[in-house]
Amino acid sequence: MAALIPLLLKSRLGTLLSCQPFGLVCARYASKKAGGSSKNRGGKSAGRRYGYKKLDGNFVHAGNILATQGAIRWHPGAHVGIGTNNTLYALEDGIVRFTKEVYVPAPRSPEAVSVICKLPKGAVLYKTFINVIPKKQEGVFKLVGMS
Repeated sequence: MAALIPLLLKSRLGTLLSCQPFGLVCARYASKKAGGSSKNRGGKSAGRRYGYKKLDGNFVHAGNILATQGAIRWHPGAHVGIGTNNTLYALEDGIVRFTKEVYVPAPRSPEAVSVICKLPKGAVLYKTFINVIPKKQEGVFKLVGMS
């Protein structure tokens, strides 16, 4: 037994003295290869190309698309129609005009309750309208039959 005590002390001292620095720590390796999720399929569709197609002062023919929008950003004004997907189009030939008008919602409308209450006192709401001023196009020649 007396011969075992120095052996045990020697082994304990050896383990205490053979401490490794903190940089050399045992690391576990992944047992499986990391693969991406197969459910991330989105993001490859093309953009929707929303925006105005005709600028202020441009001449348009009836049926020309003036603006495409997801939610109503521009409102139809004079001689402008709105499609089921909120597309604004010209109803007559003429010149495009953008106007901003002060918007005052009805007092008890849901829009007044949800929007007006959140605005600071004295704030003014504006809506942008796209109008077409009817006008014949000048400087365009048509072929006329000779008789």
